[in-house]
Amino acid sequence: MATEGLHENETLASLKSEAESLKGKLEEERAKLHDVELHQVADRVEALGQFVMKTRRTLKGHGNKVLCMDWCKDKRRIVSSSQDGKVIVWDSFTTNKEHAVTMPCTWVMACAYAPSGCAIACGGLDNKCSVYPLTFDKNENMAAKKKSVAMHTNYLSACSFTNSDMQILTASGDGTCALWDVESGQLLQSFHGHGADVLCLDLAPSETGNTFVSGGCDKKAMVWDMRSGQCIQSFETHESDINSVRYYPSGDAFASGSDDATCRLYDLRADREVAIYSKESIIFGASSVDFSLSGRLLFAGYNDYTINVWDVLKGSRVSILFGHENRVSTLRVSPDGTAFCSGSWDHTLRIWA
Repeated sequence: MATEGLHENETLASLKSEAESLKGKLEEERAKLHDVELHQVADRVEALGQFVMKTRRTLKGHGNKVLCMDWCKDKRRIVSSSQDGKVIVWDSFTTNKEHAVTMPCTWVMACAYAPSGCAIACGGLDNKCSVYPLTFDKNENMAAKKKSVAMHTNYLSACSFTNSDMQILTASGDGTCALWDVESGQLLQSFHGHGADVLCLDLAPSETGNTFVSGGCDKKAMVWDMRSGQCIQSFETHESDINSVRYYPSGDAFASGSDDATCRLYDLRADREVAIYSKESIIFGASSVDFSLSGRLLFAGYNDYTINVWDVLKGSRVSILFGHENRVSTLRVSPDGTAFCSGSWDHTLRIWA
């Protein structure tokens, strides 16, 4: 062994310093490609005019903090989950509740709508991801048809169906992400690389996209190849937990929101951070981010009860939305881009347009 002459801590220290110097060299190489800032390129772009967004609907029915929500592909239905253990399916036009499931645990931190609109997935402190089929038979007991798909060794923080109802992607407090087969509950692929809890994930938008991005308490955002299970890109510029990640509509970039009170934009082709969305006056963390359909706007929900709307290209804030009475925990733009929905610790969801 080459290390026999060295003490254990000496080898560790020398390896650590070598790793750090290699990291430094990589950063230098990255910096060489960094020739211009996004906002400089965007100077020639016309500024956005004044626009007014208001709360158009308020969805009331949860008995505690709303933790997660997702839109159905039909652009109308919404599923939301809450700290009270309830998962509710809403009609966002009429505000009616169409389905309700009481989970065996509180803190249902993750929920997702299946692409077909015929099922929902949810989970949280039970360390599981459960799939419930939805039917219009009012007398049917939904809990009887529940299927436990994913098992983690810590809480479930996020889940998302892939482009079919047959596979589901989960993120967990155990520091891993995993891809599961819904029918059999079999683990198809696991993704190891985060050094702490994984808090969020988002699937690349293209039909063929076999990549997804995850963010977590190790301040890292990582891009994964679903087929190989390998991390293909990693970004570490946030100064605190990453609470939310969302792909740009074209799939060439993604945004993240963090407890360091900033949102950031990472370009995958340039392999670096290209914009920071922050203001001196914003001191609370960003809990959730999503893009408008065109990708020009970034909506971000914050722990100071507000929603900020950012001009993605210019990096400036174009609007601030008030309405929630506690921290905004989740936010999603509807599939047709005409509205967005936010969920909050004030027990309500609001639809803005």
